[in-house]
Amino acid sequence: MVVRPYRALTRLWNLPYFLPTKWRGWIKMPTLEFKGKQHIYAHHLTVPYSPLVPDPQRSHPPPAHVADSGPVSEDNLIIHGDNLRALKALLPRYAGKIKCIYIDPPYNTGNGGWAYDDNVNSPLMQAWLKDNGPVDNEDLERHDKWLCMIWPRLQLLRELLAEDGIIFVSIDDNEQHHLRMLLDEIFGESNFVASFVWEGTAKNDARFVSVGHDYIHTYAKSVDRVKTNSGRWRVLKEGIEDIQKCVEVLKERHGDDYQSISMGLKDWYKSLPRNHKSWQHRHYRCVDSEGVYFPGDISWPGGGGPRYDVLHPVTRKPVTVPAGGWRFPDEEKMRAAIQANRVHFADTEVGVPNLKRYLHETTEQVLTSVFYQDRRAAHQNLRRIIGDIKFEYPKDERVIGRLIETVTSNRDIILDSFAGSGTTAHATLALNKVDGGNRRFILVECEEYADTITAERVRRVIGGVLGTKDDASRDGMGGSFTYCTLGSPFDAESLLSGDSLPKFETLAVFLLYTAAGLSLEPKALRTSRNGQRFYQTKTIDFYLYYEPNIEWLRSDKAMLTPERAKKIKKIGRPAIVFGAGKYLSQHNLTDMGIKFCQLPYELFKDG
Repeated sequence: MVVRPYRALTRLWNLPYFLPTKWRGWIKMPTLEFKGKQHIYAHHLTVPYSPLVPDPQRSHPPPAHVADSGPVSEDNLIIHGDNLRALKALLPRYAGKIKCIYIDPPYNTGNGGWAYDDNVNSPLMQAWLKDNGPVDNEDLERHDKWLCMIWPRLQLLRELLAEDGIIFVSIDDNEQHHLRMLLDEIFGESNFVASFVWEGTAKNDARFVSVGHDYIHTYAKSVDRVKTNSGRWRVLKEGIEDIQKCVEVLKERHGDDYQSISMGLKDWYKSLPRNHKSWQHRHYRCVDSEGVYFPGDISWPGGGGPRYDVLHPVTRKPVTVPAGGWRFPDEEKMRAAIQANRVHFADTEVGVPNLKRYLHETTEQVLTSVFYQDRRAAHQNLRRIIGDIKFEYPKDERVIGRLIETVTSNRDIILDSFAGSGTTAHATLALNKVDGGNRRFILVECEEYADTITAERVRRVIGGVLGTKDDASRDGMGGSFTYCTLGSPFDAESLLSGDSLPKFETLAVFLLYTAAGLSLEPKALRTSRNGQRFYQTKTIDFYLYYEPNIEWLRSDKAMLTPERAKKIKKIGRPAIVFGAGKYLSQHNLTDMGIKFCQLPYELFKDG
C-alpha cells in the first residue's frame, strides 16, 4: 500500500487551506493505493441486484403484518444475507434516505481466518484471491484484502445516506489508519466530523501496553447540510436520573432539611466508583427547594467588574466581593437574583457568594470525543436477554444509543450492515421508548446466527425480558420487524453468456438498475448511439459501449479510449461508463469525473 498524492505540491504545502475556496478544486488530496483497488474501484456498480424476500415466520410478530409475497412493507428490517448484495437491494427504495449509519466491520486482527469472496469481474483478482485463501496473521496482503472488502460497501453506504446523514464506523488499531484514508477519499476530507475513542477494559495480560480502546470514525455526507438541518449536537447527560432518585430518597428521610439532604448527596457521591455515570456530576452537590445545583462563579468574566456592597442574609454585613467584581452590572440586578433564590451564600459574610446553577436547567451536553464504557457489561446484558450463547465482543446499546440520539429525530431510519448481535436495533427501540419516537432500523447480517441471535435478541427486546433490572427491558419496548432473505440475483454474466446476446436497450436497462437503482422500461431510455450515452439523470450521464456481436465486443469499439474519455469530460457532467475495458487508469478517469465499470469477462474469452 502507498499514499499517492495527485499533485506533487501537496507533498510540500497544505495549499488548499491557504487558497480561496473557488480555487481548491484543482488540487487533489492524497489517496491510498492498495492491491486490487483498480478492480474493485467501481465494483459496487456491477453488484447484481437481488430482491428482498420476506420470511413471515421469522418476522415479528408473524405473520399478519407482512404478506407472504410482494414488496417489503414500511417496517423495520432484518436481512439475512451478504451485506454487499443486501446494500444493493436497498438502493431502489432507500437511496438518500438513511439518516444514520453505524457499522462495526471485522477488525482484521489476523485471528479470524475470514475470506474475501466478493465476485469481482476480473480474472487477475479472482486468481489472486484463490491463491491467497483465508486471511490470517501470516498473510502479508491481509490489509489489501480488507480494503478490497470495505471499499465497495462504503461506496454503497454513501449512496444510501441522506444528504444530512451521518456514518459511524467502529474500528481498532489494525485498520483505523487505512479506514480513515478511505473515508476521506469516499466521503471527502471536509466531511470528517470526529474520531471517538471508546475506552473499554484494561488487559493485564498485554505484553507491552494494555490497549483497551476502539475508535469510531464519524463522517457526514455533507457537513454543510448537517449544520443547516441539525444545528448543534446535544445529548442528555448520563447519570442524572440516578442523582434525582438519590435526592428523592433523601427527601423522604429528611423532609425539608436541605442541609442534611445536601450532606447526604455528598456522601452518596463519595460512595460511587469513578466509572459511575453520576460521578462526573459530583459538583452538583447542593439541594434547595428548586432542585439540585452547584455553586458556580459569580464574578465578572475576565475581571474588572463592578464592586458594591451585598449584605449577608443572616449577619446583615457586607460579604466579600469576588476579586473580579460582581457578575451583575448593578445592585438592582443582584437584588433580583437574590430574591429569586439564585445566589448561594456562605455561612458568614467572610465567604464569597456563588451563583446557583441547577441540574435540571442543563440536562444536555455536547458529546465528548473520549469516553469510557466497560465492554463486559454489554456481554453480560446480551446473556441476560438470550441466554448463555457464544458471541464475543457485542457492542453496548447505550453507547450506540447515544450516537443515534445525537443525530436522529422522530421518523429517521438507522442502518447497520454488520449487525452482529443486533445492538443497533436494541438501541433504536430503547430510544423510541424513552422519547416516543418512531425511528426505524435496518439490520443486515450474513452469518447463520442472523435468526438465532440477531433477530432473536430483537424479538425478546420487543416483547420483554424477565429478570432484568431495567424496567423498559422487562416490560418490552414494543415494535415489529420484517425478516428478509435475498432472492436470486439478476446475474449479468448469465445474461451475457447465452447463445443469443441481449439487445442494447435490454442490457442498458439492466445495468441502469444495478448501478443506480433506477427501474425503467427500454422505451424510456434516452438513447444516443452517437457516443453511446443511453441515459441522463439530473446529475449523472450513463454510457454503454456495447453491440450484440461477439467480434464487435472483442474489438477496440467496446473500449473506453482516451478520445472517448475526453469527449465525455468536455460535456462537464459526472459519468458512469460500461464497456469491455479501458485504456486509461482510474486515477486519470477520476480526475475527469468518470467511473468505469467493466462488463463481465466471460464475454471476451475466445470461443
